[in-house]
Amino acid sequence: MKSINPIVHGTRQPIIPPAKKEIKQSASALFSETLKNVSSEAQSLTISKHAAQRLNERGIQIQESEWNLIGQKLSEAKSKGVTDSLVVLKDAALVASAKNNTIITAMNREEASTHIFTNINGTILMDN
Repeated sequence: MKSINPIVHGTRQPIIPPAKKEIKQSASALFSETLKNVSSEAQSLTISKHAAQRLNERGIQIQESEWNLIGQKLSEAKSKGVTDSLVVLKDAALVASAKNNTIITAMNREEASTHIFTNINGTILMDN
């Protein structure tokens, strides 16, 4: 019986390494793309079930542009070592985990003025 060799023999093309400039540009493009992906992931927020319930119960409306800014500010706070933050908006106050980009709870500003916030190691003021 004749055995079949799965390796196809043919003409080999010489392997020509890319120029150093091409490698540098390729690595730079890859780094930029990775940085963009990490950056956009870091800015995406999760709203806990509890926080969503509080936002709904209290009629707190936050625009998408504000959510995006909150995500950016939480990422910035995280880079400075903040793990849990109080985010103060014009009409609301949010307690957020910068560590995992999650909004933990929400209240309106009147309610927030009578509360004591514990286990917070950073505050983000966005009340304009």
